[in-house]
Amino acid sequence: MKILGIGKNYVESADQISENKTGHQIIFSKPASSLVTDNKDVVFPSITENLIYEAELVVKIGKTGKDIALADANGYISEIAIGIDFTAKDVLGESRDKKGPWDLAKGFDGAAPISAFKPVADFADLTNINFDLKINDKPLQDGNTSLMIYNFADIIAHVSKFMTLEPGDLIFTGTPAVGVGQTFKGDHLQASIEGELLLDFKMV
Repeated sequence: MKILGIGKNYVESADQISENKTGHQIIFSKPASSLVTDNKDVVFPSITENLIYEAELVVKIGKTGKDIALADANGYISEIAIGIDFTAKDVLGESRDKKGPWDLAKGFDGAAPISAFKPVADFADLTNINFDLKINDKPLQDGNTSLMIYNFADIIAHVSKFMTLEPGDLIFTGTPAVGVGQTFKGDHLQASIEGELLLDFKMV
């Protein structure tokens, strides 16, 4: 199983999409050991003092594909969940200073909590899905897939040029342009898709 993510993929208004759609997608990966499932609490990582949350929709690949045509790409999605792409920002900053990779800042244990998945058939329009994040009951992120620079199909078609996508692969598809911030030990995170609470855990 591969876990991939895409960075800087949302804008604040739809009229900003075309100017940001340069063809350059920022793709990174996380190891399977970063996953936390079943709404288990997440242990605050000792390797950082600046843990940043990003709520994101996560698509699961349902069949094998390579060099997937854009028109066919959404057909490779089997299920959708919501997750948090955690980043150790201080670790990332140090790595960037040395022109190093993102792996340690994005791939530590607990860096990818995800909810249970919903069948893709439950979503009538993949370009109009609402999702949100609350921390300690305070609304902090509110997103809609209409504001993605690269939509699900764009991402799948692009990634499949480089690597074969296989059943069970997960792709974190980007976070809303507004509301990203710091997470602290003791925080209670709750994330929803279309108003349905699916991800619910604490940092311990």
